[in-house]
Amino acid sequence: MAASAGHLRPGRYLALFALIVIVLYALVFLTGNHKPTPKLGIDLQGGTRVTLTARTPDGGQPTRESLNQARQIIERRVNGIGVSGTEVLLDGNNVVITVPGEQGDQAKNLGKTAKLGFRKVVANATQPVVPPQTTTPPPATGTPTSGAPSSSAPPASSSAPPSSPAAGGGGAAAAPAQQQSSTPAAPSSSATPPPSSQAPAPSDGSVDAETAKEIQAAKALRQDPKLIGADGQANQELVAKAMASLTCAPNAKDPLEGNDDPKLPLVACGDHDTYKYLLEPEFLPGTEIADSNSGYDQQRGQWVVNLSFKADGTKTWADFTSKNTGQQAAFVLDTQVVSAPNIQVAILDGNTQITGKFTQSEAKDLSDILKYGSLPLSFASSDATTVSATLGLASLQAGLIAGGIGLLVVFVYCLFYYRLLGVLTILSLALSGALVFAVLVLLGRWIGYTLDLAGIAGLIIAIGITADSFVIYFERLKDEIREGRTFRSAVPRGWVRARRTILASDAVSFLAAAILYVIAVGDVQGFAFTLGMSTVLDLVVVYLVTHPLVAMVSTSKNAFLSNPRHLGLGAVQQLGSQRKKATSVGRANVKEA
Repeated sequence: MAASAGHLRPGRYLALFALIVIVLYALVFLTGNHKPTPKLGIDLQGGTRVTLTARTPDGGQPTRESLNQARQIIERRVNGIGVSGTEVLLDGNNVVITVPGEQGDQAKNLGKTAKLGFRKVVANATQPVVPPQTTTPPPATGTPTSGAPSSSAPPASSSAPPSSPAAGGGGAAAAPAQQQSSTPAAPSSSATPPPSSQAPAPSDGSVDAETAKEIQAAKALRQDPKLIGADGQANQELVAKAMASLTCAPNAKDPLEGNDDPKLPLVACGDHDTYKYLLEPEFLPGTEIADSNSGYDQQRGQWVVNLSFKADGTKTWADFTSKNTGQQAAFVLDTQVVSAPNIQVAILDGNTQITGKFTQSEAKDLSDILKYGSLPLSFASSDATTVSATLGLASLQAGLIAGGIGLLVVFVYCLFYYRLLGVLTILSLALSGALVFAVLVLLGRWIGYTLDLAGIAGLIIAIGITADSFVIYFERLKDEIREGRTFRSAVPRGWVRARRTILASDAVSFLAAAILYVIAVGDVQGFAFTLGMSTVLDLVVVYLVTHPLVAMVSTSKNAFLSNPRHLGLGAVQQLGSQRKKATSVGRANVKEA
């Protein structure tokens, strides 16, 4: 900064600030949705809070590493489906998803384990679909309901329509298996539903002893290594017992969901159909999926999920489809067979379809979940709570009233103590508020930043930091005038001394806000963010507005504006004149002596 007010050229600084404001508000009104309002957090506009409680097969504590990995995957899913303003936090051993506004339904599926694996079908059996409340299941129409499952090879493909080639691939996708099984089902009348796994998990994130026992019991029956003999054939007695223990009713909860062992055989239900399956150990994990998307298959007349594999996954899938033409491969999602197509031809490029009776939203949800990874933990049913904005708005109103009263007190103090300089303070605070508002609106559009009560608290505290910068500057001016300088000569000298203190003060505030943002979570981060942002904008206002305006007043030819008495500097000017006069008298006495 120049040493004199005349070299400052305050008009240039004011013009630069005006240009910044014009550009910001042009972006506010001419881009995005053109609504000049910041995004509000869940406490201000309401929304949905989804709590996911981790389950472990042995009832123990989930590791911190697996919880953090699950949180990161859920965050990627949130970003992938475009749910803006969502927070994903760890609360002890729970994962809490907070979704503002009316987008809560999209977040309820974010906690699905989505543990996809590919297994070869050894045998399948039909069984009646029974509502959970029904005690005596009716027989399935046109399908045998008695007899043990056969140990023979998978049933041959029926006259299912051939699948269209997968998009972008050279191999044909497998056709879906129809209800053509020649393998009779295990006796449905002897089926006993598995124990309920709907009991809420304790808050420490582990499952209770009863649920852990259910998981282990289900694994012992349905993942017994002896289900498949050394010759690759099914053990009829064990398979019948495992299938009898399995209820494939709509919305039935599977204790093994997310807890199955991919290295062991599996007895599983089919999704949206009447099949139970005996499956070999997993030969291809879902982690080998490179990309997925949903689309509508015109030939089948249904929604499908298209997959592409990574390099190793493509090779494994090509080898399997080459060696198992005419056999069935099951696509198993969270212990449920979503599709069990017959392999018609070898698929060498890895482009594959998952078919099933998907709706458009189900296909998209599955595609998004698979695209962004499976969770390393299984979770209890999502506990979705609707949060009302009433309490938050009441708190906001109280906070704004308190902030308004505080701001009014600052204005009155500045006018009483600094007079015209106080008017400049008020003007600078107003311009700072306009700058902060525009930045908040744009951050909401560009990075999804949401303003909550904690953020508003940070903005109110930042008012004090901004006002403190003005006080430092004006008190430095008083010090210069007290030493006998005129107001005009005191401005550049006082600014040089004041800006060092202002920079040091704002640097400390910004560092404190930055450290708090890094180590904190949730609402505290919102407080730290707005505090740090406002501190930076305070420097912009002090450098580009406050000091240039004071410099313009100091050089003004208007006697009213440049009069120190009207600037709250009359008393210190009088002291400065007395000190200057005393100094002159002292020098004169020294000369005479």
